[in-house]
Amino acid sequence: MAETVYNPVLTEEIDQLGKSATVKRSTVDLASIELHSKLSNKWWDLNGEMRALHTLNPLRVQFVRDGLANTGAKVDTPCLPLEGTKILDVGCGGGLLSEPLARIGAEVTGIDASAELIATAKEHALLDPNLDGKLNYIETVIEDFSIENKEKYNAVVASEVLEHVNDKELFLKCCINTIMPGGSIFLTTLNKTLPAWLGGIIAAEHVLKLIPTGTHDWNKFITPTEIQCLLETCGCKTKLIHGMFYNPLKNEWYWTSSTAINYAIHAMKKRE
Repeated sequence: MAETVYNPVLTEEIDQLGKSATVKRSTVDLASIELHSKLSNKWWDLNGEMRALHTLNPLRVQFVRDGLANTGAKVDTPCLPLEGTKILDVGCGGGLLSEPLARIGAEVTGIDASAELIATAKEHALLDPNLDGKLNYIETVIEDFSIENKEKYNAVVASEVLEHVNDKELFLKCCINTIMPGGSIFLTTLNKTLPAWLGGIIAAEHVLKLIPTGTHDWNKFITPTEIQCLLETCGCKTKLIHGMFYNPLKNEWYWTSSTAINYAIHAMKKRE
């Protein structure tokens, strides 16, 4: 039997590699990715599990369009108010928000950690020839994508995503890293309140069965104040916080002054 030689230097290097591998921060919640991936073939079903997201689109598109207009974005073609604007849609899923943003002129890059959802997004985009060249979908995570795409985008959108990520500070930091100085970040998510728990989990998942059980984890919900603090730490100034309300009986969304359940935040990256 060959004698085992102990090399203390090599052993220390291996230990350090192991430690660096285990402490690497990640935004990915694998359980959430798996759950949403299983819905990939139903993503564009207007009456399926994504129906509430479909009806949220008018508010989301308006929020991005008006937010950019209010920050001085120049509009040369009224029917294409986002023409010339580069937008990164983080956690794009099957492309529900990416497509309408591209239709009003934006150059949209959608990223998602789910291979199934990226495949769905690409397949659905082929159904509309007008989207050719305006959409680019990539299977990746923001902490990897941001490294090679620093200050490349006029705006980042992360809609109904923040409540699913593991490391919100890292997520926002990486998102903001891709934004040009003076650019915008648009977020929609769930507040960490009793009404959000009752409405977003108990009612939506268990009583009305609007979304699959296990979609949300109340421990991952976040308050507007917490987001504002994180954004400020990352060099952004909050411009607007708006409440949103969903009526499941009508399957419609409305703007509201209350941020008790759902809300939207628009912030701008400070210029150096």
